[in-house]
Amino acid sequence: MSETEEKIAKQALQKAYERETSALIAKVRERASSITELEDLWALHDLLSTKRYEIDGKYHYNCSSMVFDFALLVKEGWLHLNELKGLKSEMLSKISALVRM
Repeated sequence: MSETEEKIAKQALQKAYERETSALIAKVRERASSITELEDLWALHDLLSTKRYEIDGKYHYNCSSMVFDFALLVKEGWLHLNELKGLKSEMLSKISALVRM
């Protein structure tokens, strides 16, 4: 992978990370404002624990799993295919194919 492609990949990962974490913060604020019982608090804690585990693993830069990672981020709506423009066309084709699956 070229330096340019690596830069594009890292920027795309950062954009997706910022989108997902911003959405999570908004969700947590909304849920926290409606806590009325202790069970609501524990449910919020469980959500945060789960999301921390998911996010920490999802946004680790790894060349060997990049095609799968980007396909997942596109499927989940945190990333758009056009934000990967500049990566090799072969890689983009693979990502597009996985997104359609």
